[in-house]
Amino acid sequence: MASGQLVPDDVVLEIIEDRLSQRDCQQGYILDGFPRTEVQAKVFDKKLKNRREFLDYVLNFEVDDADLVVRLSGRRQCSRCGAGYHASFAPPSTEGVCDRCGAKLFQREDDKEETIRRRLKIYKEQTKPLIQYYKQKGILKNIKGQGEAKEVFDLISKEIGIY
Repeated sequence: MASGQLVPDDVVLEIIEDRLSQRDCQQGYILDGFPRTEVQAKVFDKKLKNRREFLDYVLNFEVDDADLVVRLSGRRQCSRCGAGYHASFAPPSTEGVCDRCGAKLFQREDDKEETIRRRLKIYKEQTKPLIQYYKQKGILKNIKGQGEAKEVFDLISKEIGIY
């Protein structure tokens, strides 16, 4: 992950299958960032079919690369309590110091700009083909992911018909 590479398919699929077998997933679940490859999607489809389940929707958030770099590279995390901050959108009161516990903030390796740009390249090569895959299945919903959180939430709600 720190190098911007994807976790191997077999590892991810095993983790997902284990997680979805938990009691709290029996009435439904939301997956974020999975599947990332067409191979994962096809294997997952087979697993769902065996469980007599299906995906209701696949949401594709459309955000410019430049905005993604700003969003991700600005993330900071507390080294002690794990509290999250953002250099621009939710900064701590004192730069580099956690408001909750006073510990030092750090930037995860996978949030560094160079790693993010590698991840975007991998996305375009390996993940973007999923857009067509799910479009052909008729479950893809493209969501404009730029703007205020409430605006994006409203777009999602409209697309999946919850209001």
